[in-house]
Amino acid sequence: MPAKFTVYKDKSGQFRFNLKAGNGEIIAVGEAYPDKKSCLKGIASIQKNAPVAEIVDSTIEAPKTAAAPKAKKPAASKAKKPAAAKPKKAAPKAKKPVSPPPAEG
Repeated sequence: MPAKFTVYKDKSGQFRFNLKAGNGEIIAVGEAYPDKKSCLKGIASIQKNAPVAEIVDSTIEAPKTAAAPKAKKPAASKAKKPAAAKPKKAAPKAKKPVSPPPAEG
């Protein structure tokens, strides 16, 4: 059995179509159209343009250019911050040696 387009109304009353392969599997789905005439025009456009349509594979990574790389933003950390540690007491400062008072004489 050859492929066929099926026109139907969706739950909101809009016209849609799908394309079924010979085995009955849906292989394409059209957008919602406000009226049947527009839906049929959508089908006609596919019938006309599909045989010559270019395939664009957007899963292939684009080649790298010489442009400067974009700066990455640091990832926000969801880890809890550790509790603030109690400040350590400062070690006592070493006292300067006191010179003896001048000798009287």
